Amino acid sequence: MDWSTLASTATGGLIGVVSTLTAEWVRSRRDRASADHADRRRLYGEYLAALSRTRSQLRATARDTEAPAGDRSARALSAFHDGGAYELRYQVAITAPDDVVEASTAAFRTLRDMRDLLQAGAVRTDPAYARLRDRWEDAFAELRARMRRDLGRE
Repeated sequence: MDWSTLASTATGGLIGVVSTLTAEWVRSRRDRASADHADRRRLYGEYLAALSRTRSQLRATARDTEAPAGDRSARALSAFHDGGAYELRYQVAITAPDDVVEASTAAFRTLRDMRDLLQAGAVRTDPAYARLRDRWEDAFAELRARMRRDLGRE
């Protein structure tokens, strides 16, 4: 028996197995990265929508200057809890890179400060509310920009 033929066949088989396993490993990593990217894109969209819902409800509360302060306070608290940002914020915290989490926290805290201000009786004409509104716009824009960068859109 010719050992070189056997060795060549074994080497060829080994090369075939290794190349198949390597290709499968690369494909698996690519698929996992693609799924992670899709999950982050979905989560980011849901979180931005929840923040926007909360902001819209807070805006409506601030504009309702005819309502008693107690009613506005209750509406502000309700808007913050019903918006859904709390739950999604924690998902972002364990899924997103640190710079996105940092921007997420800043935007969330700005909305929370706005809620607190409205609960204290502020309305849309108060200078403190105007400052928070501007801070919110900046924080929300920064969050969107960081999310876009993370998703490879910038």
